[in-house]
Formats: sequence, C-alpha cells, structure tokens
Amino acid sequence: MKSDKIIYWISTGIMCLIFLFSATMYFMKYEMVKGLFEGFGYPTYIIYPLAVAKILGVIAVLSKKVKVLTEWAYAGFFFDGILAFFAHYFIDDGGYGGAIIVIIATLVSRIFYQRVYLNPTQNG
Repeated sequence: MKSDKIIYWISTGIMCLIFLFSATMYFMKYEMVKGLFEGFGYPTYIIYPLAVAKILGVIAVLSKKVKVLTEWAYAGFFFDGILAFFAHYFIDDGGYGGAIIVIIATLVSRIFYQRVYLNPTQNG
C-alpha cells in the first residue's frame, strides 16, 4: 500500500507540474503559445480557457473532494495529452516527448488513484 501511494504521488506530481507549467506558459508567453497553436491549426481563442481548465483540473485532482470532478479532470488531461501528441506528430516538430510523458503520468496517476483512494481494501 505504501509503494502504491508513492507511485501515485510521484506520477500525480509529474502530471500536475507539467499542466501547471503549460498553463503558466499560456498566460505568461501568450504570443509564443499563439504561434504554436496557429502552427498546429488550432484556434487561438482556446488558449486562455484551456489554461484555466488545466489549473482547475490540477485543483480537482489534488483535492479529491468531488469524485466526478476528479474523474473529469483525469479524462481532460488524458485527452489533452493525446491531442498534444498528435499535434506535434503531424507537424513533425519533434515536440511530442512531453506529451508522451504526460499521457503516461496521467494513466499511472489514475490507476493508482483507483488503487489507493477508491478501492484501498483490495490492495492490502
């Protein structure tokens, strides 16, 4: 059980740090992010709402107060990672490594969230 918690917190920490970093970039380096979004063919009007959604998702995952919000946050993070991967892959800029890391961290965090917080009696 202790190792499950360690794995959960490491993967969750990595996931949350990546999403907080990207949200910060969306606010602080808007012009750079706007150029990236234009290169991907994404509309630039989603930059600020996406940054807010990432911050709210991190809060939902870390607080674990409302199970349905936590689940939606994990789903949003997973889909964001998938979309980021394919955006970088299709324009062939080599920037999809971060997306792979966030996809793996999100999946591991979600799996161990289930094991540690939703079904703790099944593991020990």
